[in-house]
Amino acid sequence: MSRPKLPRKSTSIDMTAMCDVAFLLLSFFILTTKFKPSEAITVTTPSSVASKVAPDKDVVLITIDKNGKAFVSMDDETIKQNIATVLNTTKHLNLDVNAFKKAEFYGTSFSQLGSFLALPKEQLKGDLLPGIPVDSTKGPNEMIEWMQLVKTAYEGKKMNLLLKGDNASKYPAFKAVVDAFKKNDLLKFQMVTNPESVPIGSELWKDNQAKGGKGASSE
Repeated sequence: MSRPKLPRKSTSIDMTAMCDVAFLLLSFFILTTKFKPSEAITVTTPSSVASKVAPDKDVVLITIDKNGKAFVSMDDETIKQNIATVLNTTKHLNLDVNAFKKAEFYGTSFSQLGSFLALPKEQLKGDLLPGIPVDSTKGPNEMIEWMQLVKTAYEGKKMNLLLKGDNASKYPAFKAVVDAFKKNDLLKFQMVTNPESVPIGSELWKDNQAKGGKGASSE
């Protein structure tokens, strides 16, 4: 006895609801995403396999761009206000303390700080600024005095000193900044680099494997 044949029916799935959900999610992410603003000081940092994350609080950051120009930035407005007050008292610069406090970074000589603070935002770009003088062959290394001001302002408080340099910048600029640290007995600082995976087969990779694979890269 032959088996009865069941009628075949075409299978169709209504995807309308799924498409609606997908477009709603896409619209949500587009509207809520905050794009990273362009950096005032463009720096391409060298790569390293260090896994330690740079601190984001109580930070004093020294940045060196590809042309060897140095800049200082701080995240504590109270510290910046104190430094501005000291500069007005000791150097008679007549700085706008509020403008100094709100500035994202400083990139010029002490004598030009007043003019620097008055610049419109579109001109506060690293490639348009002279940077803090650090070349001792052309004058005093003003980074030494900046570090003295910073150290005094942070006395009794925690300070995370970071150095961020472009991969194409020259050694003399780094040496001048590090010399400024040493002259103020600031011997502990962190280098900001671009993290990458530990090369497989390297001594660090083998050491991480021996410790349970922490930080080791995988294929």
